[in-house]
Amino acid sequence: MPIEAAGSQQLLKDINRMALVRHLCAQPGQSRADLATAVGLTKSTVSGLVRDLVAEGWLEEREVVATGDLGRRPTPLFIDPARLLLLGAEVGIDAARVVATSLTGEIKAQAVAGYGSGKSAKACIASLATALLKLRRQFDAARHRIIGIGVGLPGGVDEAEGFLHFAPNLGWSEVPVGALLREKFAGTALADVPLFVQNEADVAALGELEFHPSPLTDPLLYVSINQGVGAGVIVGGRLLTGHRGFAGEVGHIVLQLNGPPCSCGRRGCAEALIGPRAMLRSVPGSETDGLAEIRARLAAGHAAQAAAVRQAGEYLGVLLNNLAAAYDPACIVVGGAAVELGEAFLQPALQTLAGYAAAARLEPTTVRRSSFGADAVAVGAAALARYRLTRPLISTAAMDTAVKEAA
Repeated sequence: MPIEAAGSQQLLKDINRMALVRHLCAQPGQSRADLATAVGLTKSTVSGLVRDLVAEGWLEEREVVATGDLGRRPTPLFIDPARLLLLGAEVGIDAARVVATSLTGEIKAQAVAGYGSGKSAKACIASLATALLKLRRQFDAARHRIIGIGVGLPGGVDEAEGFLHFAPNLGWSEVPVGALLREKFAGTALADVPLFVQNEADVAALGELEFHPSPLTDPLLYVSINQGVGAGVIVGGRLLTGHRGFAGEVGHIVLQLNGPPCSCGRRGCAEALIGPRAMLRSVPGSETDGLAEIRARLAAGHAAQAAAVRQAGEYLGVLLNNLAAAYDPACIVVGGAAVELGEAFLQPALQTLAGYAAAARLEPTTVRRSSFGADAVAVGAAALARYRLTRPLISTAAMDTAVKEAA
């Protein structure tokens, strides 16, 4: 067989293997016959692929539940929740949060690693690499295999190159995050593990897609509100990244002409009107830009702080309305540290969104909180790894060649 044909056969096999995995992620408990019908393959082909996937740790068979029917009952298949693991990391402003998850998103281990006094990109990435390696050592290499690592970053990312273009709230620009992590992993147990990097809101959106699937949430927008504001956009089960990888930078949508200055250099951006700095800017005596101070003042009944949080919530409602008008999503998920402020922040946003919808005689878009709370970005980064591993990146030409060679 020619080398090209052999390569095309393997490519097609990989595509079919991952099609089975994705189908069982969304609809666990299917039999081999069910899978063959669902993905359009022969039963013998599916049986061979399933055999390999079970041996490798992707899938598991479970006991058939007795129903009283006559005849041999098909064996249900599920994603194996134990043998293969994913690592996910959130690069935060002050610390990195890392998790190890199963293929189904269950957190198996987690840790938070502070950056210490060194806030340079290289120092922080070195701390992140150390935390990931330490997490890996918690698992028995003979029983568990790490198959992918994802990293969520607070800024514009070129995923294909593993490159962070800018992160205003960290003060980083043009950082080769992927290459720096690879350098730290050289000669370790993580040296050859596939590594993926993407914007934090994008990975959080993927966490909802991969680990909390629902046919009623596509298109899905994930709006992340931390020191910055960003969004991840899922359309047709795919992450929308944009031409340069900057899609979802909604924190820099201008909501107020000549408004307060933003970290990006513009004025009146959503981030400057919604984020924690906005909630503290108009409050006399504020000395930090942290949420802890805001929460303490709300708990103490501080009227000026409550008014500032309400105003930020109303601007969030304006942003959500604009996003709903632009994308017509089935669901908007809100997450990030600011969501911990609760109803004082979120209720004004929902009221504002509902008011705009009523004025247009429309039903307001469904809005809910993140399924994963404070772990949303780290878990989402693990989901990024699963998302990429189970969707081989191939060109249309390569796919056509694979199909022709396999025919």
